[in-house]
Formats: sequence, C-alpha cells, structure tokens
Amino acid sequence: MYKMKKMYLFALLALISLTFSCGENDDNGGGSGNVTETPKIPETPTQATALVNAIYGPLQTLSSSYSFFLENATETTVCFETPDTDGPQISRFSTNDRNGYVVKIFNRLYSSINAANTAIYLIEQADATKVSTPDNPAYGTKGVSAAELIARARFIRGYDYFQLVQFFGEVPIITTYPTPSAVEKTTRKSIDEVYTQAIADLTDAIADLPEYSASKYVPTQLAAKTILAKALLTWGSKPLTASEINPAATTDPAKPAVDAAKFEQALAYANEVINSGNYNLRPDFNTIWGVGNENNPEVIFSIQHYGDGVDAQGNHQTHCGYTWPKDEREDPHIQWADISYENALADKDARKLYSYATYVSFADGNIDTLTWPLSVVRPGKWIHRDGTGTTNTLDNQPNDIDHIDFRLAEVYLIKAEAQFYLNSGDRGLAAINALRTRAKIPTLSVISEDALRQEWQNELAFEQKHWLNLVRWRTLISTVKTKVPTYEYYKDEYKTQEQFNSIVYNDIPADPARFSFYTRINEHLHDKVNNVSLKFYRFPIPATADDKTTSLNIKPQNPGF
Repeated sequence: MYKMKKMYLFALLALISLTFSCGENDDNGGGSGNVTETPKIPETPTQATALVNAIYGPLQTLSSSYSFFLENATETTVCFETPDTDGPQISRFSTNDRNGYVVKIFNRLYSSINAANTAIYLIEQADATKVSTPDNPAYGTKGVSAAELIARARFIRGYDYFQLVQFFGEVPIITTYPTPSAVEKTTRKSIDEVYTQAIADLTDAIADLPEYSASKYVPTQLAAKTILAKALLTWGSKPLTASEINPAATTDPAKPAVDAAKFEQALAYANEVINSGNYNLRPDFNTIWGVGNENNPEVIFSIQHYGDGVDAQGNHQTHCGYTWPKDEREDPHIQWADISYENALADKDARKLYSYATYVSFADGNIDTLTWPLSVVRPGKWIHRDGTGTTNTLDNQPNDIDHIDFRLAEVYLIKAEAQFYLNSGDRGLAAINALRTRAKIPTLSVISEDALRQEWQNELAFEQKHWLNLVRWRTLISTVKTKVPTYEYYKDEYKTQEQFNSIVYNDIPADPARFSFYTRINEHLHDKVNNVSLKFYRFPIPATADDKTTSLNIKPQNPGF
C-alpha cells in the first residue's frame, strides 16, 4: 500500500513542474520556484491536489541547505564548500545579505507561502464535490476532501512562518492572493504578529486534518501539534526583537523568565503527541535513518524526496557530510569541527555510532579509517549503511531520502524543557530518561539545565536544530567563545607549514602535502571566535529575490547587516 501511495504522489509531483521551476544545480540558489503560468480554479481532485503539492516544491530545495544554514552558524561544524562562498561565510560568521543560503531560504519559504495562498484561495472558490478525492477501497486509501487540502496548505504556511520568524525575526506577513500589495510584501511585522499568524494557521488546520498518517509527509493533527509545541516553546522563550539587538555586543543577553502560559501550551501539545500512541522511540537507533527506514514509527513529519533530477533538488544530507567517501583527506562539504562531540558520548551510547563516523568500510574492501586528529569527523546519520551500521555499500550517497523535520525524540525534549523551566512535575526527568534508556546509557536521578541542553545535542546531533537551540537559550556567543578555543585544529600547530610539519600522532608524522586542508580549518575556527557577535542571533534579510536580480526592498535590515 505504501508503494502505491508513493507512486500516486509521484504522479502528482510531476504536475508541480507546470507551476514551479527550479534549477538543476540548486545548492546555493538557482531556480526561483516562481509561478510560470497563472493557476486556475481547480475542477478535478488531481488539479486541486497539485495546487497543494506545489507548496512542497520550494521546501524540497531546502532539506540539505538547512545544514549549511543552521549547523555552520554554531561552534559544531566547519564548511569546505568553495572557499569564501556561501557555506564558509556562514561558518566564519561573515554572512551578508547576498549570501546564497540566506537568499535561497528566505525566498523559497515565501515561494511556498505564495503557493499556499494560491491553493487556499482557488480551492475555496472551487466546487468542493468536484475537487474532493473519494475513498479507494481497491488500494485501501481514504479520500481527501477540499477542506483537508486547504488544511494542508494552512499547515505548511504556518510552518513556513515559524521558520521565517526563527531565522530572520520580524518579517512580512503575506496572505493575500492573487495580488498582495507592495506594502504587504515589504512591511516587516512584529515577532508577536508573525508567531500569531503561524500559530493560527497550524491551529486552524487541525480540525480538517486526519489525526495520523502512516505516510509521514502527509500533514496531520499530530504533526501540527508537534510544530505548535515547538513554536510555543520558542515564542515562550521571548525571542529578541530587533530593538534589543546591539550588533556589536560580544556577550549573550540575559535569559529572561519564560512565558509560562506559552510553555504550558507547549507542554500540553507535547503530551498529546506522546500519549497518542501513534509514535514510538525506535529500540534500535539505527532504524531511524536511511531510505529503507522512511516512515518509521518515530518520524512525525518529513519532506518527501525522490532524488536529483526527479524532485525539485534531491536531499543532499546523504552527500554533503561525506562528500568524498574513499578519501579521508579530501574536504567534505560540511564536517564536525572537533572530536569532542563524539567523545561526549559514552562508547556504549547507541547514538554515538550513528552520529559520528569513526570508520566506514565498502563493498570492494576499502576502508576509510578517518584517523584522528589528522582527518575530520564526519556526520554519521546520513551515511547509507547496511545492517551493521558501519558499512557503506555505495560509493555515492543516495539523494532520494526523505527529510525528517520532526521525530518523537524531539517532542520528548520539548516536554522536558517546558517542564524544567515551568518547574512542573519531575522537571523533565522522565522524558530525558526515556531517551537515555533508548540510548542504552544510565538514567539520571536529577536533572540540571546543563544536562537538559546536552541531551538536545546528543540526541539531535546534525539534525539542523543546534543554532535554533543556542539562540533560544541565549548561549550562542558564549558557546562559540568557550568551546572553539579548546579544539584540536584551533591550536597554533596548524597555523604555519613549519609548525604543522612538527606534528607526530601515534608515531606517524603529519603529511606536509595536506597542510592547506588543516590550516583552512584553523582559519575557520579562529574566525568563529573573532567574528561572533549578537547580530548573529538572526540572519540578514536578503537584499535580492531568489534570482538575485530583483531588490526585495524590505526594510529596515536586521541590525549589523
């Protein structure tokens, strides 16, 4: 049945190309996802569903981009895309308003919002009896009503606005179709107004969505409640407004008391999701990852992918962290900055093997040992594995893996954080211990703020959440300035060729020919420490539209950019 559903959605996605066009090489910008023909009021279920599926096209192009956007802008990673281009800019805290990832992510989210506005308006004008899909007993599929299609559009629009307000702060709210005014497109709304819009869309969607779907790319009530829990936790942490940001400040602002009412709502939604019984923490951590584990019972919501040349881009999470799988000295596009993250997990912690790649063997017998410290630590969750968890059977990483936006483990963490700061119940101890039990490590008897925050990192390593956490906790600057100077590649030995040549590790001298590789990491790390400031609690509003030729005219710019 799942295979038939996927084939059916594939046929529908083909219709997206009639409305949205994206560039083939799309990592740093490229295709705009702009409407290329005027959509019409749908007259069939296929036309109505295609309008809704078009909302996902721009989001498919962001699945791997979020790694460069959110992991690079922290202490945890460095980026080895082409020097001084978009990824390394973010890694070095030298991002500007024409950075390709900034331009791409901002504009693609608004392309998705535009598609949602289009779908909502046109399906509301349609004859509901003509555009609703009937039940199909032959395939065991339930029909989709016009109301559910509109709810799917509201769900994604609410999620898009939640992403935008987290990344960029105050942003325009556009809900008008077909012709939003110039004022609507360029006037930045307050943080509270944007969150109110996101919460309203997600809440309104719930009534007409199914409670649960085995296909995790289908919006559901429980997926909406998951995003609501995270949005309320974030909003309730009192995000900095533009007026509160001194862009030159090099210390974190004080963390205020949380908004208890919003945290209570977040906790209530988290409990509904956990107690629904529709999801479970996978007993084997490895069974969360990989193409063969899509739609597993831990996943709550995902963006579906079919691979390069088929969907809008393909999901390059499987590629970027392990770009050159048979050469441990070649530069992956993005990598862990230090082995201390791997070392923070006990050897028996089930998450360690899958979060950090120590070695990978291949079907042809070759083994990449990733010798430390004269190599790099690769993100391990997205390596295509066989059953052992250590073998990569393909030379090239598959790009048709669905992007996991939310899984149940994060809901446990949301619950724990809400309880901790509300000082309610056991302050999150049971929720944290549920994750530690699954990880096969000892449970805690007491919970501390440091332990809570460490569990977020241990559980969701390289899942595009870390920058969001550091900003929510108001610890971005202190974390970078405290941790990065302790890293191996921050040391002076990696600054000059002469110093590098003096390194001996396990009786093996450094390879002089590889000096440029390591000194680039050294430069990145020093730039992180020297450049980080309060302005990096958000990203700049892009100066241009997605094709980089049209000014957006959204003012004022975020402080310091």
